[in-house]
Amino acid sequence: PEAPTASATAPAAAPAPAPAAPSGTVDGSVVHTRFGPVQVSVTIANGTVTEVTALQLTNDGGRSVMISNRAAPILRNEVLAAQSAQVQNVSGATYTTNGYLTSLQAALDAAGF
Repeated sequence: PEAPTASATAPAAAPAPAPAAPSGTVDGSVVHTRFGPVQVSVTIANGTVTEVTALQLTNDGGRSVMISNRAAPILRNEVLAAQSAQVQNVSGATYTTNGYLTSLQAALDAAGF
């Protein structure tokens, strides 16, 4: 007859600690557009984007300032809802949108988000 074999069970490995959720405020890079520089700052608390602040917006002439002033709150709201830079382009504000989202993505990358 065969000898019974002891089944050895290895102790369960302790789960690795979760990496700390990113927190802090990080400035994105300055993005130079046809209508002036764009730069944003992002605030992250425990892995959630809680604020996006425009530090610079396109400023080449009154029309550019008007477009940026209209687009910035829309972009801010979209980013806060999406929790990323993957949001819709603001119609009529392509340069502002592209600069804003490029600067935002640089800030998110720097924050490890």
